Amino acid sequence: MSRLLSVFCAFFFSLSAVTGAFASNTMSPGVLTWGGDTEGGAPYMFHHADDIGELVGYEVEIVEAIAEQMGLSTRFVQNGWDNLIPGLERHLYDVSIDGLEITPEHSDVVDFSIPYYVTHLQIAVRRDNFDITDLESCRGRVVGTLKQSYSQYVLDSLEGVDVRTYADEINAYTDLVNGRLDATLFDAPIALYYGGPMREVKFVGPEIGRIEYGIAVRKGEEELLSQVNQAIMTLRDDGTIRFILERWNLWNSLVAEEFQDLGPVKTTPDRYNGWIESHRPDATWKDTARRYVSFMPKLGRAAITTIEVSLAAMVLAVVLGLCLAIVRVFGPAPLAVLSTWYVEIIRGTPVLIQLFFIFYGLPNVGIKLDPFTAGVIGLGLNYAAYEAEIYRAGLMAVPAGQMEAALGLGMTRREALRHVVVPQAVRMVLPPVTNDFISLLKDSSLVSVITLVDLTKAYGQIATTYYDYFGTGLIVAAIYFLLGYPFIRLARWNEAKLEASLIPDRVRRQRKSGLGMRLF
Repeated sequence: MSRLLSVFCAFFFSLSAVTGAFASNTMSPGVLTWGGDTEGGAPYMFHHADDIGELVGYEVEIVEAIAEQMGLSTRFVQNGWDNLIPGLERHLYDVSIDGLEITPEHSDVVDFSIPYYVTHLQIAVRRDNFDITDLESCRGRVVGTLKQSYSQYVLDSLEGVDVRTYADEINAYTDLVNGRLDATLFDAPIALYYGGPMREVKFVGPEIGRIEYGIAVRKGEEELLSQVNQAIMTLRDDGTIRFILERWNLWNSLVAEEFQDLGPVKTTPDRYNGWIESHRPDATWKDTARRYVSFMPKLGRAAITTIEVSLAAMVLAVVLGLCLAIVRVFGPAPLAVLSTWYVEIIRGTPVLIQLFFIFYGLPNVGIKLDPFTAGVIGLGLNYAAYEAEIYRAGLMAVPAGQMEAALGLGMTRREALRHVVVPQAVRMVLPPVTNDFISLLKDSSLVSVITLVDLTKAYGQIATTYYDYFGTGLIVAAIYFLLGYPFIRLARWNEAKLEASLIPDRVRRQRKSGLGMRLF
């Protein structure tokens, strides 16, 4: 037992050291690595409607133009919008650009480039609503907005507003149309692309506030910040940024004033028109079927990530859970107490908090894990607590006479555990352990918060690109079922084998004949 624990601890710490070295070296020569969130990302960054593998958006074009000015190529890293700044501090990428607002709160944590875009907030309501006309009239109403954004800060500072925050913009506008919200407050580009095409939605009130977007850079990297600023100024002065913004229908008076470029619009908004055309709700069933087929490569890659994380995490959970159970039942008192506390603490805290702590918290003490390893360890350590209780129940179900008989035959305590007690306990708990794996397979969706693109994250990216949560959701649900079904069958097979080995033939024959259903 002590040897098994020693091997496991050595493996864990060596894995931490290796992945720490990997994660701490994210800078690549000749490459500008940038972080953003493609889920609900129009017009900032999103997957092309006709080619799900192509990343488009006005900020994609801006960051590529900046990299070209710096003589670099680009590499994109997916991360949740509310985790972009923590990911930057975590050295997952060199810069971040995704409608990040230059606010005092953000500036306390990271440095920002000079603004590359300026906009305002826009209120949207249903067309039959004539009560909300400005920000003040939102008091006493339910208003939706993007979480951890400047618009949330504005609403929170306004007393009497029931604020509902969203991770995806499209869901907020859908809730507005369905009557779950009275109004929404978003940055004007979001309102233009998500609320504008909806016939049931209208914009009201004057422009609210002034919002500046900047490229986030880690504190202390003055040279990189200077290069980014110089590239933005060059692109601003030669008209490149204006050309990009006009193509996406985003040029406005605030940007014109910021850039000191007050001339008339010169470029047709072809990118905006193309986006509107691709989202018309009149697609034929053949077009829809062709679109669903185009999703398969992306969903296939996401499914592979899901199954890899789940299998690796379950192996860790089973090994550690068995060790914890043995220590708790048969180990010395101090180790038994530690095992008990581990189980209670892990089961008493959310797995999402544990993942955040492992991925974003541990770097503060020098442990830096890559996303895959952090996801495996986070899920594995969490499920180990539940596996420990399952194995403990199995160990306690083995009659005490088994241990005594083994000792009476001359076995040592360790040999008795290895050859007599543990095999019987493992055989009895195989069905619930298999069921736990199916639960872990579904809980693996939480790894999307640490930049891994699993099935659930891919579903969000695709659904928000096409406004299709129903059809895409059915496809993703079917994939989850197909991934888990073999293990469901395995659990039933294990139950049948266990029944065959533990229940007498006479009782099984009675069950098959129906006699086993009689209580008396």
